[in-house]
Amino acid sequence: MNIDKKANYTLINSDEKDFTVFFKVFSEKINDLENEHLVIYFSENINTGNKDFLLFLDIAEQIKENGISFVIVCSYLNSDDFSESINIVPTLLEAEDILEMEAIERELGF
Repeated sequence: MNIDKKANYTLINSDEKDFTVFFKVFSEKINDLENEHLVIYFSENINTGNKDFLLFLDIAEQIKENGISFVIVCSYLNSDDFSESINIVPTLLEAEDILEMEAIERELGF
């Protein structure tokens, strides 16, 4: 797992080939990133399926309750297969758009 701090968010790249290994490492590091907007980027090389991403559902809901954004970038997932409480987009540019929209919503009190 690679962690890259950007100006407005922290980008986490999965360099593991197995989702279970990535999720274990991520779970160990999540407390160190608790006050940061997170974007997790999954390459097509990781071995995973839709059910694996459901593990992020509770994390995404908790992060959003704390007024922080959480976005998953994965080009091979269909966001319609998941709850609206988790942001899944196909590109990093769309993830940055989500971060900006959520920041505006927070400023407006939504």
